Amino acid sequence: MEALQELAARVLHSGMLSTLMLLLRAVTAVLALAVIRKSYTSFKKGQRRKDPVILLEDEETGEQFPVLYWENSIGRAKSCDIQIPDAAVSRDHAVLMRREEGWMIADTGSKGGTRMNGRWIQSPTVVEIGDGFTMGETTLVLRRAENVPPKRRRIFTGFTKTAASPFALMTLVTLVQGSMALQLTVGTGTLHLYPLALFALLFLVGWGLYFFSRRVLRRVSFEVETVALLLSSIGIMLVGGQGFSAVVTQCAAFVLGVFLFCIFVWFLGDLERVQRMRLIAAGAALLLFAANLLFGTEINGSKNWILIGPVSVQPSELIKIAFIFVGASTLDRLQTKKNITGFIAFAAGCLACLFVMRDFGTALIFFATFLIIAFMRSGSFRTIFLILAAAVFGVFLILQFRPYVAQRFMGWGHVWEYAQESLGYQQTRTLTYIASGGLFGMGLGNGVLKYIAAADSDLVFGMLCEEQGLMMGLTVLFALVLFVLYARSDVTRSRSTFYAIAACAASGMMLFQAALNVFGPTDVLPLTGVTLPFISAGGSSILSTWGLVAFIKASDERTYGARRAGRRRAREEYEPEDDDRGRMGTRWDEPGMFAEDADDGWEDVWTKDRKGGREE
Repeated sequence: MEALQELAARVLHSGMLSTLMLLLRAVTAVLALAVIRKSYTSFKKGQRRKDPVILLEDEETGEQFPVLYWENSIGRAKSCDIQIPDAAVSRDHAVLMRREEGWMIADTGSKGGTRMNGRWIQSPTVVEIGDGFTMGETTLVLRRAENVPPKRRRIFTGFTKTAASPFALMTLVTLVQGSMALQLTVGTGTLHLYPLALFALLFLVGWGLYFFSRRVLRRVSFEVETVALLLSSIGIMLVGGQGFSAVVTQCAAFVLGVFLFCIFVWFLGDLERVQRMRLIAAGAALLLFAANLLFGTEINGSKNWILIGPVSVQPSELIKIAFIFVGASTLDRLQTKKNITGFIAFAAGCLACLFVMRDFGTALIFFATFLIIAFMRSGSFRTIFLILAAAVFGVFLILQFRPYVAQRFMGWGHVWEYAQESLGYQQTRTLTYIASGGLFGMGLGNGVLKYIAAADSDLVFGMLCEEQGLMMGLTVLFALVLFVLYARSDVTRSRSTFYAIAACAASGMMLFQAALNVFGPTDVLPLTGVTLPFISAGGSSILSTWGLVAFIKASDERTYGARRAGRRRAREEYEPEDDDRGRMGTRWDEPGMFAEDADDGWEDVWTKDRKGGREE
């Protein structure tokens, strides 16, 4: 026994083991980058082409207007999806949208009103093929989009037409998890067994989500979840380098976050339910802020924590979900000033609470998200300019009456002059240890930055680069950037404007928060003290991040409009085609579609349910 222990000690302290661990870290970073790249290219290849769904034809001139989106604003303004050159038409006159009942037309408070087949409409009205609706002096007739030449994709999505198998991508994620667990088990010079428990948890939850989504719910897409699981795994293993006790809360929050994700994606599937709940969500958010102000505990200068026994909760993290939910609840009232006024009041209330709590970093995140939502809902640069002017005036008042706020940023750009003081201590250490990590890091648990205060939260990017290398740090940032590209690509294909706005706001919030977390400790921006999504320690942050990912998942029209069918059914409907539609055998027809399973090497085939013409 003693001989075995001595042999194990020699192996753990040998130079060969250090070399193997360095190679393992390099391979891990490459695998993580491959997962992220393949997930995005698979997402692009699986999308429906942006071809006209239906057409609107001017009854008098015969001019045709292609309808590309599930919700389309119609009016005289250039910001409208369908611009009508008619002086009698309001700037934002009406909305043509796809709902469960079919295509519907809704007037958005125009001056002249809208008539459907000669009758004035007061509420959203179903439009059938051949029906005409009149705005001003123009009558538009709904036509089928027949004989419209398909458009080729202009974006490069890889050298192959076949999308990566979700099963293969999840296998790569498992390899990354196993690699990091092995690093943590033997890479510190001491044998640890708890990383095996972390690996088991990540394996069970990840593959459980995969089989629930792919086999039970029969969803065709799993790219967003794959990237989220990868980033969560990196964060848990990184925090696990501080010891098992440091990562228990992270693991529990991860499990709850995945559960919240599943529930929230289901909840967002019913737009009528979303519309009913937006006022309740707004009220709950403000009540949670009030509870924070009354019962909150001040930590590090910010009163943004509520302590419940041994558990601490940060309400502002959870309110991020409600903030986007309320702000994106535009539904069938597109581009109307009346509709955005309530959200401005709600946002002002949230920001006021954050300033009272002195949580300025979170306030910046909320404000940046507010600008995204306000612009997408109003389509007006003038509105955004007025909001920014008001914000600048507010900052001026804060600096006049709260001068201590400015003192927090005195070290910005001069951190090396305050290297031994609070104004520059954390930043200088972060910069030093990022450099010491090199390209592939020193190994999980071998870093020194973890001994600095807030290393696993506000300074976690430095900790990630020190222990896993700059390549892994940039890979994580690349993944967060791709969430924005996911959302941006879904804007024109989402079933509702609600999904489009929510996805862009959620991805924008995560990216802006990541920018503050990375650029603050590296002295590019003032240090504000915010977490890095998925990576930083903190249960509230993990829950919030998975809730935000649910918005991105819901915006993908395949989430609710498509599901996987059996092999025989798909082959009976269509034979695989090798064309320019993104990948081998991929077809998008009506909103109800099915897809073949690709896990076992079968071709992906999209077909429509033709039973009685009913759409699933």
